[in-house]
Amino acid sequence: MTIAVARGLSPLRTVLEGGAVVTVQEASMTPAVTINATVQAGGVYEPEGQNGIAFLTGRVLDRGTESRSADVIAEALDERGVALRIATARHTTTVSGTCLAEDFDDVLAIVLDTVRRPVFPEAEVAKRRAETINGLRQDQDNPAVRATEVLFGLLYGENHPYARRAKGTIESVSAITRDELAAYHRARYRPTLLSLVIVGDVKAGRALERAALELEGWTGAAPADPSLPSPPAHADRRDVVVAIEGKSQCDIAYGFTSIRRLDPRYYAYWLMNNVLGQFGLGGRLADNIRERQGMAYYAYSALDPSVGEGPLVIRAGVDPGNVARAVAAIDHEVGTMGTGGVTADELAQSKQYLIGSIPRMLETNAGIASFLQTIEQFELGLDYDRRLPERLRAVTIEEVCAAAVEQLHPERASVAIAGPTAPSSAV
Repeated sequence: MTIAVARGLSPLRTVLEGGAVVTVQEASMTPAVTINATVQAGGVYEPEGQNGIAFLTGRVLDRGTESRSADVIAEALDERGVALRIATARHTTTVSGTCLAEDFDDVLAIVLDTVRRPVFPEAEVAKRRAETINGLRQDQDNPAVRATEVLFGLLYGENHPYARRAKGTIESVSAITRDELAAYHRARYRPTLLSLVIVGDVKAGRALERAALELEGWTGAAPADPSLPSPPAHADRRDVVVAIEGKSQCDIAYGFTSIRRLDPRYYAYWLMNNVLGQFGLGGRLADNIRERQGMAYYAYSALDPSVGEGPLVIRAGVDPGNVARAVAAIDHEVGTMGTGGVTADELAQSKQYLIGSIPRMLETNAGIASFLQTIEQFELGLDYDRRLPERLRAVTIEEVCAAAVEQLHPERASVAIAGPTAPSSAV
């Protein structure tokens, strides 16, 4: 067992004998504890032809274990006022919940039992499969979902893991069996792939002791991860329209592939994106499209760097009659920043905003737990909360302008529009 301690947030990080990482942050703001168990079992690790198996596995984790039925789990959590949240992303699946401090032992046992020993009862698998398929059918009629899915296909190509649909397809989910779920769990749910974060009104020593007890005897080396290729480089623009009749709004998804989270340019890109589509009500994009022209229900940009090159996505929801104008306005803002960069005042305000948001991000147990999971995933260091403000302050205007020049080229953008729009009038 190895232990490292840091000041600031003062998290205690421990690597257990089986390889699981446990990070504990004592916090007595409220008599509650947040438990966050994250496993490297996201969509990028799905076997060929089993798109959606990571999501469906997560949906069935709490539907029965070797020692607890689904009803027993639900009743025990309900009695303690706890709602488990299970979320599957590109690289991870997370089981999390917040309980009263007095219920910590019991809830930790349930969380780790669902992660470690699910049995995937046939009836529960059938129920969750049907719910997932129903959700996929609803997604087919959702312009925001359709635009995003098409955009990711344009950006990454059909064979890249980041282009996969998070929930799978109706065809792929329909074919996934109970035995395949169990096999995926055996392959990806290993102690060496588990990061457990505990934040709240519990002594670190006791939390570590309880975690070690619940994880005792769990062994298994991490499997070899599949290669994650770089996305294709696009020198031209691609526009796709998806017609969905009967809708009152069109959704625009406009974007580029960007950088990896550990790219040294990350902080410059973060500030650039904040100016473009985050600061205030939505940066330059919202100021133009929504505030001055009044033609968007929403407009913003999001930068999502990850283990691989994540996307920079601009989203807007507009009246069908305003699609062409909205796309032209996005092109204008992207092109203007891509050639002219940002101003000194914009950069100063964005730095102040992002640095000021750090304490707010760490106001709750859940916020701290999420922050610590990010630190663990990208090996940022236990003192990252103290280094982050200075790292942002150190970014120069030249670095941000260089990021804009590298990233923002309307003639290389991928654009997906979904809604009741005729292709001839969309772009």
